[in-house]
Amino acid sequence: MSKIIHVLNGDSSVQLLKESGLEGEIAVWRELLCEGALHTDFASDDFWKKRYTYFKEELGVDRLEYYDKTIKEILKIEDISGLDEVVLWFEYDLFCQINLLAACSYLLKDFRKDVKLSLVCVGRVKGKENLQALTDFSPKDFVELYKNRLNLSKSNLIFAEECWKLYAENDVEKLKNFNFRNPKFQYLQAAINQHLKRFPTENGLNEIQQKIIEIINSKALTENEIVRELLIWQQTETVYGFGDVQYILELKKLQDFYTIKDAKYFVTTKAKKLLTIE
Repeated sequence: MSKIIHVLNGDSSVQLLKESGLEGEIAVWRELLCEGALHTDFASDDFWKKRYTYFKEELGVDRLEYYDKTIKEILKIEDISGLDEVVLWFEYDLFCQINLLAACSYLLKDFRKDVKLSLVCVGRVKGKENLQALTDFSPKDFVELYKNRLNLSKSNLIFAEECWKLYAENDVEKLKNFNFRNPKFQYLQAAINQHLKRFPTENGLNEIQQKIIEIINSKALTENEIVRELLIWQQTETVYGFGDVQYILELKKLQDFYTIKDAKYFVTTKAKKLLTIE
């Protein structure tokens, strides 16, 4: 029997893979590398120090919990000797694409010619108007996705590592000028283009922050209602792929631009002037 490990970007698709009947162990990638301080050398001591600090200070997750839930899963692919294949299961959005780059960079550290590396990355599906996530597929579909997986070569991993380092460095001009297009990573360029919209515009706000203020200005909403509006917006107009956590963090950064009364948010005069909202 082949020794296979499936690396899934998050817990939501774990049960689907289990029900598919595909053999192999599962590792769940629970990092959210689209947020927080990074180091270009993934999984180095300096990298983990930055992530420990971010999870503790921003998300309230202590070191032990972060290690148990996140690092231990990633360490499952630290040494792939003895395996026949590592399968990466990721999606089209920015959240997933950055995690995918990091996973490839990590696998490059212990690259072995005798271990097959492959990728299932979902998004566009013939006959479907919207981009598809892994949870849009059935367990039976997972078998077909696996059959059609892409092989990843060492050169593919080297490309991904270069992209990872550029993202971690986060120099806007370097990101704009680098060609992220690659047939094995077909959704990467669009994801980076989306990331570039997270840099401040002339008014000092990025795309997400401006959208938040526009939503608050449209009607009185609670925090949960604002987040729900953002999730609806991203499904049709963006490829961020963010969850509640990312949007709540962005909301907290805008405290000078809103007031809260009876749990409802209202924009301030400063916000109206900044976005020239009538």
